[in-house]
This record gives sequence, structure tokens and C-alpha cells, in this order.
Amino acid sequence: MREQLMELQEQALSALTSHKTLEELEAWRVGYLGKKGELSGILRTMGTLEASERPLVGQIANDVRAALEQAYKERKDALQFAAVQEKEAKETIDITLPGRMPYLGAEHPLHKVVRRIEDIFLGFGFTVAEGPEVELDFYNFEALNLPKDHPARDMQDTFYITEEILMRTHTSPVQARTLAALYPETNVRIIVPGRVYRRDDDDATHSHAFMQVEGLVVGHGVRMSDLKGMLLQFAREMFGEDQEVRLRPSFFPFTEPSAELDIRCIYCGGSGCRTCKDTGWIEILGCGMVHPSVLEMQGYDARELSGFAFGMGVERIAMLAYRVEDIRQFYQNDVRLLEQFAKLVR
Repeated sequence: MREQLMELQEQALSALTSHKTLEELEAWRVGYLGKKGELSGILRTMGTLEASERPLVGQIANDVRAALEQAYKERKDALQFAAVQEKEAKETIDITLPGRMPYLGAEHPLHKVVRRIEDIFLGFGFTVAEGPEVELDFYNFEALNLPKDHPARDMQDTFYITEEILMRTHTSPVQARTLAALYPETNVRIIVPGRVYRRDDDDATHSHAFMQVEGLVVGHGVRMSDLKGMLLQFAREMFGEDQEVRLRPSFFPFTEPSAELDIRCIYCGGSGCRTCKDTGWIEILGCGMVHPSVLEMQGYDARELSGFAFGMGVERIAMLAYRVEDIRQFYQNDVRLLEQFAKLVR
């Protein structure tokens, strides 16, 4: 029986090395170490041995069992470790791969134009001023030489909240507020970007809500020629070094004299086209010398100081800069259109 036990041990250890999976290893354990396994089968015949041989054979049987169990444990540990490594290899993230970049938004073309306008005038020594979009009638009209019965109010019909509170129709109220806040400062130079509101049709060139940038300069000896020279330089920086401008007489209650500024048509170069209505010129803003009444209402002496003001629609500038023919395209949030301007920088 001793020979049987040693042969069983040799046979079992030899078979153990050929098993590659935990399922095969479990079958090996049951076949050799289970209750009905080969080792138990040999031990059941110990009753046929002499009484003096049984302790020795029993000790050999225990040694064989211990050797097989130790070998089983080591093989099981090795297979389990290999299985974990294989699983980790399949689930491991390869950090050497390039990452997936998130989709980044871009600045809206209208904001880009506002920023460009601000940059130009900041270079001229202006500062940026802001004011409320919900405005008092006094600042929106009366402080700008537009009393309640003035017919020019009809041109800026807007959205009233109460009799004295409304959505501002232009950014000019900030000019009045700034003059009042800075008095008696005699060197004022500001631009005012912001959204304004008027009751208007929504079509290719109009919107009930749009953006403006207005400017104000007040000081000693400010002249109309200063206004034209500054606007000429602005037009050249905005639209190109060869840009030409002209001033046409106009009327605004808060400036006197008043004018419209035209630039040479950027589409046809002045030869005449549908965009410029065959005139060769495109209007971009209104301007003029600050009306003496506006200065005096804020405490300034119009005999000592003078100034000029101007106001432009941001959408009008953007339509020219980006060759967009319908103002509504700026507000429809069509990514197919807006992404065309995401990387455009003038």
C-alpha cells in the first residue's frame, strides 16, 4: 500500500501541472482528494493491513494528502492570479491614447464686434460706461432735450412699464447719467455699449431688441472736425485702411448740428450696388455736436465747454463686417451660421 500511495502522489502531481483553468483544477481535487477520490479509495483498504503496519501507512497517507493539498493550493493561487491579470489587462485604460477634447463654445459675432469697437475707442483714450436697461423717462428722453410733447419721441416708440419707467430706446441715457455723475469734470470721454429696445417690425434690417454703442466727448474746444477725424480713423480700423467716410446733415434732438456718417460701400467699392442702393455709400451711425441744452441740464456751462456724441448699431456693423444680409440670423442661434465666424478676427 505504501507503493500505491507514492505512485498516487507522483501521478497526481504530474497531472496537476497540465490543468490551465480553475474548473479543471477543481475536477482534479475532487478526483484525488474528494470523499470518493482515489486517495480515499486506497485508505478504505487499510483494514486489510496488519495492525503493526497501519500507523506507518497512515502517516504516509497523511503526508501524501498534505503534499497534494499544498500543491493544489499553490496551483489554485497561481491560476487565480493569472485570471486577475488577464481581466485587468482587458479592462485597463490605455493612458497613452489622446484624450477626447470637449466641444468648446465660441464668442458670438455680436460680442466680438462690440469687443472690437471697445478696443478701438479704448485706444483713443475712451473709457467704457454702463447703465440700466430699464430706464427713467427723464434720462431716456427729457435729459436729452426730448420733452414729453416732442414729436421725435414717436421715432423711438418703446415698451413702457409705467408712465415714467420704460425699456431704454438707446444708450444715450448713460451719457446724461455720466455727465451728472462726473460734474464738474471737464474732460469726459466715454463709450456706452448695451442692448436697447424699440417697438419695431422684425425683418431683415430691424429688430425690437438690438445693441448699440454710443460715444460722448466733452471738453474745452471740442469741434466738429475732431468728430469727423476720429470717426474716419474708427472706420479705417474697423473696415480697412483705405476706407472713406462722409458726413450728411441730419437731425437729432440732443445734438446740434447733427449728421449721419456714411462709409464707402465695402461691397462695390463705391461703384453702386443693391446693398448701397446704387449710391456707393452705406450709413453706419448718427452723430453731432452735443446740444447746449443737454450740457446745461447737467450743470455744465455750454459757453465754456462743447462736445460731440455718436451712436451706432452693433448689428449694422456686424452685418457689414461678416457680410450677413439678414439681422435675424444673429438671433436665431443657428450653429451652422455662427460657427463660420467663430475664428474670424478682424
